[in-house]
Amino acid sequence: MHRTESPQRKGRWRTQLACVMIVLAMIATACGDDDDDTSSPADSADTTTTAAPAETGSEDSDMDEEDMDEDDSDMDEDDSDMDEEDMDEMADGSDAEFVSTQFVPVEEAAKLRDILADAGLDFTGVDAGPTVDQILAGAGAIDVLGALHGTFPPLANEGALTNMIDVYDDLSADRSFAPSFVQAGLLGSEDFLAYVPWAQATYIMAANEQALAYLPDGADIDNLTWDGLADWCQAIMEGEGKPLCGLPKAGLFHRFLEGYLWPSFTGGMVSEFRSSEAEEMLAWARDSLWPTMHPESINYDFMQEPLLSGEVWVAFDHVARLVNAFETDPDTFVAFPTPSGPMGRGFMPVIVGLGVPADAPNPDHAYAVIEYLTRPEVQGRILAELAFFPVVEGVDTSSLPAGVALEAEAVDKLANAADAIPALLPVGLGERGGEINQIFRNAFDRVVLDGSDIATVLDDEGDALQALLNETGAPCWSPDPASDGPCVVNPAG
Repeated sequence: MHRTESPQRKGRWRTQLACVMIVLAMIATACGDDDDDTSSPADSADTTTTAAPAETGSEDSDMDEEDMDEDDSDMDEDDSDMDEEDMDEMADGSDAEFVSTQFVPVEEAAKLRDILADAGLDFTGVDAGPTVDQILAGAGAIDVLGALHGTFPPLANEGALTNMIDVYDDLSADRSFAPSFVQAGLLGSEDFLAYVPWAQATYIMAANEQALAYLPDGADIDNLTWDGLADWCQAIMEGEGKPLCGLPKAGLFHRFLEGYLWPSFTGGMVSEFRSSEAEEMLAWARDSLWPTMHPESINYDFMQEPLLSGEVWVAFDHVARLVNAFETDPDTFVAFPTPSGPMGRGFMPVIVGLGVPADAPNPDHAYAVIEYLTRPEVQGRILAELAFFPVVEGVDTSSLPAGVALEAEAVDKLANAADAIPALLPVGLGERGGEINQIFRNAFDRVVLDGSDIATVLDDEGDALQALLNETGAPCWSPDPASDGPCVVNPAG
């Protein structure tokens, strides 16, 4: 089923794309690749894929697509018939060579294979780097690639991927994808979809029920501001005589800075790195937030352990690094979305996509794999068994494990927040991805821990950030606007 794009389908796609852009524009107005975030925590202290009680990740899930659904319902009869025939053709994917950089650890791979087996499918776990090289070399051996968002740009830049717009268009006839994830798959283009969203993970907040008594008057835990969080932590500290809020300073703390504080306060990650808003944010972190954090935050890697021990009552971390606390004692802990700042609610979705190499030997079978893995019922199984969160609506969450159910509700609220600012994992830095993480950490440490002058620190680290972007040629990624050439760190002020 090798497709050309019909005029009807092209028109329908452009209408859907316009709807996506409207939704994203509303988010931006309201508020304004590292492949190190990958599989289970045993693999690396800096992984971010979401396995059951493991560490998982990629990038993010979200909101209503009423406009897109209405557009689908307007299809003419011929187009509808064509889609049904296409979906029938996609019924068998058993001959597809499906490889994935996610769910590679043995336990996770076994769970995914069980899910795939119900459709007569299978997969091979692979490393991202060699797989990208294989596809770029034109080996013609892979039909479907499941990988983090950051894996796809170098392939798209070299014309090594199939445009998935038609596939997405067909699938949208009976399922609704989160618009921001579809937008992410466009990689800054208007009409080339590098991947169909498959799954997502992110970071949320967790609190011990005892902490709720100290919430500021009138505060809504699902709609906290960062100022409100600091006030809450201050109240807990005063009431209990010790700090009981915590951050994973020894863990994925750079994601807290890149995806949450900077976007929430400045509206960007890279472009506004040394803005006046960033200066104000670091002053607030130094004077209001950090003094309310447990002193052991400097050593915390996973926050589920201090939560379970009672050492910490309120914490931020990746869903996979909190799930054990929710699973162990779901009646003691609550999950809630990360707070918002002056520019909106920055959050870092870790998106996993499904793409088809341009030289795939069995593209028709590849589409069948993608159709199966994006069915709401299959997305529900991936959530329940692998703790990767859905990218489509209509997933039944009524029988999830208690801990995953708590997280799923918080993730849904976060991804669908009207002021959400999706901040993707850094893209285009290659093997130097760790350097950007260190730059953000340096800025925080020098100001908050060492007391250095904020403007001087942001100027120094901003220069280092610009040099990294120039040397790698990395263009901007969300939430920063798309760039021609290396992303630019704006001057201070």
